[in-house]
Amino acid sequence: MILPIVAYGDAVLKKKCADITEAYPNLDTLLENMFETMYNAFGVGLAAPQIGLPIRLFLVDTTPFSEDEELSEDEQKALKGFKRVFINAKIIKEEGDEWAFNEGCLSIPDVREDVFRQPKITVDYVDENFKKHTEVFDGLIARVIQHEYDHIEGILFTDKLSSLKKRLIKGKLNNISKGKINVDYRMRFPVQKKKR
Repeated sequence: MILPIVAYGDAVLKKKCADITEAYPNLDTLLENMFETMYNAFGVGLAAPQIGLPIRLFLVDTTPFSEDEELSEDEQKALKGFKRVFINAKIIKEEGDEWAFNEGCLSIPDVREDVFRQPKITVDYVDENFKKHTEVFDGLIARVIQHEYDHIEGILFTDKLSSLKKRLIKGKLNNISKGKINVDYRMRFPVQKKKR
């Protein structure tokens, strides 16, 4: 089932999310719905807060990036078919010189900006079967994981921009939070308070 994606301005996107246990109800169905929702919106990652759930869960499928002809064959190969579920993730180490990459977000449509992140990360997480992993990721895979990880920490990529950049996109962000945007996928907009 395709779920509506929560738009910028909703409080759930600013919450630090809670861990879940194996007893979390209907987890398999939730994961299925999240993958379907992400693919429907042509995303490469989706975090639970983006569908209104303040839990430490996100998923990633970097396959669309593997078609980028500017990448080396090895990079394309690494990205193709990289599909993961991250539950209760914790980035325990970030390494290397920060590099810029133009990021966007399904919760913030039509806004893309360069964000600086470190290229190599070490992550502790459990998968959909609650099997523990500690893995090192780099390049674009690390970048997608960092972006989704920020979501479960209550951080949006726009929070990482300079104050000048934030001022320049303020109008766009206000429009998104008011639902004044056309997108090709279902969205849920924050409830606007009526003016008295």
